[in-house]
Amino acid sequence: MTDVVVVESPAKAKTINKYLGGGYTVLASFGHVRDLPPKDGSVRPDENFAMDWATDDRGAKHMGDIARALKSAKSLYLATDPDREGEAISWHVQSVLAERNLLKNISVQRVTFNEITKSAVQRAMANPRALDQPLIDAYLARRALDYLVGFTLSPVLWRKLPGSRSAGRVQSVALRLICEREAEIEVFKKREYWSVKGLFEEKSGQEFLARLTHLHGKKLEQFDLENAEAAEAARALVAAGQFSVSDVEHKKIRRNPSPPFTTSTLQQEASRKLGMSAQVTMRTAQQLYEGVDIGGEHVGLITYMRTDGVQMAAEAISAIRSHILDSFGKEYQPEKPRVYSSKAKNAQEAHEAIRPTDVRRRPEDVTRHLNHDQSRLYELIYKRAVAAQMSSAELDQVSVTLTDGQNTVTMRATGTTIAFDGFLRLYREGRDDIASEDDENRLLPPMTKGDPVQTKDAQAEQHFTQPPPRYSEASLVKKMEEIGIGRPSTYASILSVLRDRSYVRLDSRRFVPEDRGRLVTAFLTSFFETYVDTDFTARLEEQLDDISDGRADWHDVMRAFWKNFSHAVDQTKDLKISDVIDALDEDLGAYFFPLREDGGDPRQCTACGSGRLGLRLGKFGAFIGCSNYPTCQFTRRLIADDGAEAPSLKEGIRHVGMDAETGEELTIRRGPYGLYVQRGEADPADKKKKPKRVALPKNVDAETLSLEQAQGYISLPRKIGPHPESGEMMEAGLGRFGPFIKMGGIYATLGKDDDVLTVGANRAVDCLAQKLASIRNLGKHPKDEESVMVRKGRFGPYVQHGQIIATLPRGSDMDDVTLDEAVTLLAEKGKPLKAPVKKGVKKAASSAKKPVTDKKATAKTPKKAAASAAPRKRKAAKAKQKGPDAS
Repeated sequence: MTDVVVVESPAKAKTINKYLGGGYTVLASFGHVRDLPPKDGSVRPDENFAMDWATDDRGAKHMGDIARALKSAKSLYLATDPDREGEAISWHVQSVLAERNLLKNISVQRVTFNEITKSAVQRAMANPRALDQPLIDAYLARRALDYLVGFTLSPVLWRKLPGSRSAGRVQSVALRLICEREAEIEVFKKREYWSVKGLFEEKSGQEFLARLTHLHGKKLEQFDLENAEAAEAARALVAAGQFSVSDVEHKKIRRNPSPPFTTSTLQQEASRKLGMSAQVTMRTAQQLYEGVDIGGEHVGLITYMRTDGVQMAAEAISAIRSHILDSFGKEYQPEKPRVYSSKAKNAQEAHEAIRPTDVRRRPEDVTRHLNHDQSRLYELIYKRAVAAQMSSAELDQVSVTLTDGQNTVTMRATGTTIAFDGFLRLYREGRDDIASEDDENRLLPPMTKGDPVQTKDAQAEQHFTQPPPRYSEASLVKKMEEIGIGRPSTYASILSVLRDRSYVRLDSRRFVPEDRGRLVTAFLTSFFETYVDTDFTARLEEQLDDISDGRADWHDVMRAFWKNFSHAVDQTKDLKISDVIDALDEDLGAYFFPLREDGGDPRQCTACGSGRLGLRLGKFGAFIGCSNYPTCQFTRRLIADDGAEAPSLKEGIRHVGMDAETGEELTIRRGPYGLYVQRGEADPADKKKKPKRVALPKNVDAETLSLEQAQGYISLPRKIGPHPESGEMMEAGLGRFGPFIKMGGIYATLGKDDDVLTVGANRAVDCLAQKLASIRNLGKHPKDEESVMVRKGRFGPYVQHGQIIATLPRGSDMDDVTLDEAVTLLAEKGKPLKAPVKKGVKKAASSAKKPVTDKKATAKTPKKAAASAAPRKRKAAKAKQKGPDAS
């Protein structure tokens, strides 16, 4: 009889099973075994926030494995991660088993360990506890909050702001931070200022730099030298001055090490130093925590990586101090161990900081057992933890003041040298916004008061103030931690969701809001201000912390939240889309319509000259349109399909020239689905006759498209030439999914770098060869001489003859099937493909089968016919209102 231990991952299960031996069966739940079904009503506020939980197929399978193992067990140990999420997983496992009546006469115990080492696991098993109900309540409250906000607010967003996606409780606040920073950058007005530096030589001949700090007895502020004339006057005084040393100041500075990593500081530093995203950082840290194979043994290398505590266990500190003494010497070991406390808002001190499980496993000793990311991240964690217990660095800072004889000009030179490197010998913390470090390691020659110096050169430098920087992953995580929104385990997923929804993009590792993200933020701040307010979200996080500490009841917190939130949602029921547009147009007007350099009205329509441009909402989202619609059909899309801004035609319609073949005018226009080339105009007298239109590829610059190129697109498809083997004609064309090569009934997609107008025979043959690799021509069918083909399909290979297909038997190889076998399969199992029905054929056939009688007449009465025609008329009218579209 063996007891059962449940952990989250199979990697942990494998390692812990070795530590515990044969008396235990260690199984993995593979994370959560159940969750709230993604449908309305899974959380019911009217029933005291009752929740419906559902187990998916994957969860059911793993719970089945656990249930079978319990049949021969006396005890169940729930050993999931030591945080709220881990406590929740254990609660779910216990609840599912209890609902199935599988826990009779079985003792259920909760065990936690901060590191996956043999001693930590055995110590935890010897000291089990009950499930922590306050932690579970905090999980339930957080899950209910996120569900209710998502399933209540997102439908409002979809209805009132078409084209937008779902809104999350914390993600929306993070998105607001990014958008507000971008707005600060856009309104920022750069300001000019100047500085003056001089190159001097002291009596021994050594040169050094000094900067101007005082002029005419007044300390210079940043903008005192605001133009070139003032800077040049100051530079001339420096160049002509006779300077001497008026003061020398020596100062000793102590720099203390940073504490070991928390989740957020690890993500920040990995972003700065290693260029890792928060998601990659956490995935790699999880691998290091769960363990890697080192010399045939599976070993956990770091402690639990989801934590906001900065303290370390006493035995870990002792081991690190011994390592410092042995590796660096006594002077690098402080007299007393360093004790840290977190400064982060809402910090939970229940867990240790992230540290190596064994300081004796140096990075250089284990790197051969790790992949590239694991090796770099382990080294970062290791060095930070060790440096946190090392001696402070000591810096010697020297400031030398130079004055001229009349005290008109004062210059200052500074230099810093490292007197004792201390922890800097092992580790230096990165910075988000790196300032100039020229002074930090600059050496100054020895000087004393009264020493004369000679001016060698003087220069004035122009500067401009800089806008606040966009958030990087590191600085955004830092900001979120400072204001107290989100938890350590959620930062990576928050940033990932914002990118996945195309609300933001990363440019040079900085977050830039997309138009879609700015529209969502403007909508939420206009109509749900409270719920994207950072202070409100932080207070809610504090309430969740009170629940986890047992100081608040989660039902009370939920009731207070839901009362106000549901009322705010009800207020939007009668909200008109026109009200939404007006609010967004006012809020984002400066962004979408920036001031013009010529001083003109940025909202004046450049197509008709009299209309006013503004935000409009269509079926596929927001766009810029003219107030003179439908007379003026100028539109400009805000968001392309890939989330990037679509190209725009400043004049609405661009006239390219006359088509050489027909003599009709070629124009480039914008439709609801993008840009297209049109030949000629519609004929009002003949509504059935429509001008030819061809959509332009996304990578084409419509502003610079030449007449020759426009003629090429309007003439597609174009013939490339015969195939060198089959002799069939190859053609290049544009389809719904982009450019393609066609040969007979075979289509091959061209790459994004291929030009459909110039692609040649060699490239066409290559593309077709790749396509033909998944098709075999077996030969002519004996009945009609039409080819029989075998193709790779989504569900396996199949044979095709005209419009008839037949799937090959399971396990068959498409390279082995013969023509005779294919003909037999087609005869026995063939299914006709859906073929186009000619007008009148189906109706005539049905009429032939069942003659119409007087009692069961199928002809529509005039009234019914008019009713059935009405929807078609409405649909046609709507299509006409939408304007032209690329066919």
